[in-house]
Amino acid sequence: MTVTTRFVDYTDGAQSLRGYLASPGTSGRRPAVLVSHAWGGRSPFENAKADWVAELGYVGFALDCYGAGVLGTSPEQNTALMQPFLEDRPRLLVRLRAALATLRAQPEVDPERIAIFGFCFGGLCALDLARGGDDIRGAVSIHGLFTPPPVTHPIKARVLALHGWEDPMAKPDTVLGLANEMTTAGADWQIHAYGRTVHAFTNPEANAYEAGMAYNPRADRRAFATIADFLGEVFGD
Repeated sequence: MTVTTRFVDYTDGAQSLRGYLASPGTSGRRPAVLVSHAWGGRSPFENAKADWVAELGYVGFALDCYGAGVLGTSPEQNTALMQPFLEDRPRLLVRLRAALATLRAQPEVDPERIAIFGFCFGGLCALDLARGGDDIRGAVSIHGLFTPPPVTHPIKARVLALHGWEDPMAKPDTVLGLANEMTTAGADWQIHAYGRTVHAFTNPEANAYEAGMAYNPRADRRAFATIADFLGEVFGD
């Protein structure tokens, strides 16, 4: 399949943002998936996942939370970029809705069939867009953070969480908390937990198992097979 790509500039108020859009070489409007980045900002990793979405036959859009061209280069910088959004979840939701509105406006996109998946901080972003009650088909958290925002709404999206059971950033009690939260919100939810798996298990550059961050090729393969099946389900109904 031929995949075409382009950058899409958009704004949230005065903040300039730049996303990466990948679409299949087909005519007509297609379902679309927001790809939400990890704590360092939109990188080639997320762009490649948008390409993967396009190879499935959908439109992929790697969104930007931090600003056009802004990327952290160290854990300290990444934390400084992410922390303001963790401390102000309504601000984060507004930023995510700017990306959602931008994606809906693209000529290749079926605005009624949109989902989101994200990694780490981006997993929290995916859950927060669902928690906001937004009209999306599905939300997937991939080794994400589970702490809910102060205010949530009834969840329309189907929710999938893909989780490393030994992830020190989301311990088993938070997994149970997410299950209870999703049940209370009336969501159609799934949680898949991978044994002997820690944080960042889909990132080939993660290589510090003792620190709780390590690539796991088996969990990575299982996770993306599950995501492909989930997207087929939510877009097929």
